[in-house]
Amino acid sequence: MGRDRAPTACPERRHPRLKWWDEAALVALTRLHPRARPVSPGDWRFAGRVIRRGRRLADLDDAALQKAAQALRPALLEQGLTGPAVTDSFALVREATFRTLGYRHHKVQIMGARHILAGHLTEMATGEGKTATTALAACTAALAGVPTHVVTVNEYLRERDYETLRPIYDLLGLSSAQVAPDTDPAAKAEAYRAAILHVSNTTLVFDYLRGRLGRDDLVSPQRRAAMRLAQGAAPPVTPPGLSFAIVDEVDSILIDEAQTPLIIAAPHQQVGAEDCALALSVARGLRQGADFTIRADARRIDLTDAGRQRVARAIDAAAGLWTIPRAREELIGHALSALHLHHRDQHYIVTEGKVQIVDEFTGRVLADRQWQAGLHQMVEVKEGLTVSEARRTLAQITYQEFFRRYLWFGGMSGTLSEVGRELSRVYDRPIARIPTNRRLRRRHFRTRLFRGEPRKIAAIVARARRMARKGRPVLIGTRSVDVSERISVALGAHPHQVLNARQDAEEARIIATAGVAGQITIATNMAGRGTDIKLSDAARQAGGLHVILSEFHESRRIDRQLMGRAGRQGDPGSTEAFVAVTDPVLRRFAGGLCAFARLMPWPVPGRLPSILATPLRRSAQARAERLGARNRAATLRRSARLADLMAFTGHRTQ
Repeated sequence: MGRDRAPTACPERRHPRLKWWDEAALVALTRLHPRARPVSPGDWRFAGRVIRRGRRLADLDDAALQKAAQALRPALLEQGLTGPAVTDSFALVREATFRTLGYRHHKVQIMGARHILAGHLTEMATGEGKTATTALAACTAALAGVPTHVVTVNEYLRERDYETLRPIYDLLGLSSAQVAPDTDPAAKAEAYRAAILHVSNTTLVFDYLRGRLGRDDLVSPQRRAAMRLAQGAAPPVTPPGLSFAIVDEVDSILIDEAQTPLIIAAPHQQVGAEDCALALSVARGLRQGADFTIRADARRIDLTDAGRQRVARAIDAAAGLWTIPRAREELIGHALSALHLHHRDQHYIVTEGKVQIVDEFTGRVLADRQWQAGLHQMVEVKEGLTVSEARRTLAQITYQEFFRRYLWFGGMSGTLSEVGRELSRVYDRPIARIPTNRRLRRRHFRTRLFRGEPRKIAAIVARARRMARKGRPVLIGTRSVDVSERISVALGAHPHQVLNARQDAEEARIIATAGVAGQITIATNMAGRGTDIKLSDAARQAGGLHVILSEFHESRRIDRQLMGRAGRQGDPGSTEAFVAVTDPVLRRFAGGLCAFARLMPWPVPGRLPSILATPLRRSAQARAERLGARNRAATLRRSARLADLMAFTGHRTQ
């Protein structure tokens, strides 16, 4: 098979299609299971054996250590990845880590890697060394001859982790590579042949989809269209097989990003700027309640009968799509959505004359992504920008469908317990909770509840300044670019730094200084995933990092990720939340309770009883999480139906 040609068959797991009664039974059974299981005594004994075995390796030179690793291959192949040879492999990797990076794995990291290698999803607290844990599992699988993909949630973490772990791979004689979105096709094809590959989730899935479109045995109109677009370009590069994956921040990929399928699309001008402008003009004249209704919790807008009649009268002389009732209602729906549901500096930012979508869960820009069916163009017209070409879907797949095609995979994150049952049901993966290496010293202060945002921001700024004067670094977490910049304005001349979708290129520099004594950092959720804020000695002596949550997120996990920045690896630290009943999540998912809370008298101006914050948070987040789970289930069902109709997203074809 030529190097530049995608294989016609590759290792994949065929996930069975369940009948509705089987799915119902599976849901009932998973509700009986614990969300996460603690480690067993056998895990502790295994970690002890690895450490004892490693003491025998200290006298070997580097060449002898590499020779010992290669000599272990036959035993791993014969015994598999649960046999005694795994103990020797972990000991070798642990010794190689010490020689290249200067530290040896703790017992908790050894136990975490054991569960990952077994195909479990592992909850490890922030700062417990998940990157080092990856090395144990990845090297052992690679020594056994299993192609291993280390999947990260973004390109920054992909590059950081690969550059950190590459010396270990080299010392053990294992080929390794990393793939970036702009990697040359020839280099990318070579990288996918490495024993260990580091790649982001989006790059991996899009390469997989492009490769499927280019396969000779999958013929469809979409494939023919894709090949016409690619005339003269290099052949598509696809992963040679989906054998074993280690997924970092696994809940971010398999839960947060699983509500929307990944799509490969081609230019397809469907709606022009004039149509968008007319739709926005008509939509601005419609009245909420009388002409349309907004379901804030579902982010959905519906026209009423009166609204449909009003739209028909408003565009009486229009032609083209406007003469088709369903088409014009869809256009008006997109216009209303652009006006009322998609807000600048929250759901998107405008840079270099382009609308760039912001991931609400991570705070990062989703490069080269578009909303579908003309919505993106509607937002561009709303912002007065040049309208880009609409796109027609050629191929799509969900993260649920993609990762279930791996022969097996493991993963890790700091927050899995809340979604343990869903992960178990959808991906058939148990959850293991790994203890911390050192006792947790983080303190949680009571939540402060405010009537409105101005008082809340003033209180956040006062608290941050007070902590900074004591020599403590402060991290203020926000849900949106807009809020992060309003807090920055309120801080004024007080020294601080901002990390959001506009500064994502400077993430490494900003995070590197966030643990300095007296430093104030305002960050969206991108500071809650995969980052490691290291404290200076002065900051540690002053009491460690203080994290301020400026509003609750839709998911408890995201709040816990952000608060987990403080008190890592036994460091001192503290957290607290400042929220208002006007915050989007509380207003959207607990509007009735918020209205009731505002009626309560309280002697402190602008404040409400802190005791109300807990029921408000629980009610809003429980409702949001239920809705998210239903949306993910619906996405998976749509993907299954589509897989039966579109060969390139269906089961593998031999």
